[in-house]
Amino acid sequence: MADSFSDERSILNTLSEFPRVVDRNEWDRVGEVFAEDLSFNYGDGREQKGLAALLTQFRSFHDRCSTMQHLIGSVQLELNGDSAVTRAYVQARHQGKGDYAQSFYDTHGEYTDQWARRPEGWRIVRRDAHWVLSVGEPRVLFDG
Repeated sequence: MADSFSDERSILNTLSEFPRVVDRNEWDRVGEVFAEDLSFNYGDGREQKGLAALLTQFRSFHDRCSTMQHLIGSVQLELNGDSAVTRAYVQARHQGKGDYAQSFYDTHGEYTDQWARRPEGWRIVRRDAHWVLSVGEPRVLFDG
């Protein structure tokens, strides 16, 4: 059985890897952070399940961007054996492509993640995003 310090460090390192994976469009690495059987609501009111659905969600927005930077901070972690919960603030800057190459769209909110210890390591099994502020040109991410 791993000690709590090692578990906490592993969870925080995995959470910190999330922005690097999405900002670099390293879609083949999303499974290093999220479980295959995860469930999520990315702040749009839709309950979704599975890594494939999460990848579709990410790509629908992020493939429209020339560059992005997601910042994770003010992380709170509660560890309970083989499960954990993190709450983290997120700020994300998205720069558009094409007609929107000079435009930005910034989002600010919080991720609440439920974690489970899996044979491959700690993985997010549930994510709830709550967006509190957005500024800029929404057409960087959304049609219309």
